[in-house]
Amino acid sequence: MVAVFALDQASKFAILHGFDAAGQPPRSLTPFLDLVLVLNPGISFSLFPQDTSAGISLLLGFTLVATVLLGVWLWFARSPLVGLGLGAIIGGALGNGCDRLAYGAVVDFLDLHAFGRHFFVFNVADAAINIGVALLIFDGMFGRGGERQPAKP
Repeated sequence: MVAVFALDQASKFAILHGFDAAGQPPRSLTPFLDLVLVLNPGISFSLFPQDTSAGISLLLGFTLVATVLLGVWLWFARSPLVGLGLGAIIGGALGNGCDRLAYGAVVDFLDLHAFGRHFFVFNVADAAINIGVALLIFDGMFGRGGERQPAKP
């Protein structure tokens, strides 16, 4: 959780201080991944953009409630894979929440594209959240937590 948050914030700091302004041309990393600075006022995939203080507060409140609930789940988690997944999700949520508090938007900078299509722009926190969800699904399907218990007579 702390490692995800620290890596996310460090990468965003580097991007914010490496780009002069939003809208600067992308810097190619690979044939399918570019660095570009985008301030995302919404949630994932720029859904429900909020640019008013009330809207930003609502998104921050949602993030806080979700983080607390995930923290409770983490407290009771018995599987290391579940703990790792929840830690990644919580660290990512806190990283994006910190951005929203500091800038009124989330700092996104990794532009994934192929064959002339741009899929989405994301950041380390978004990647950690997706990896965390994948770990929870994997554990639910194949981990000890996903095993069916025999019916009690």
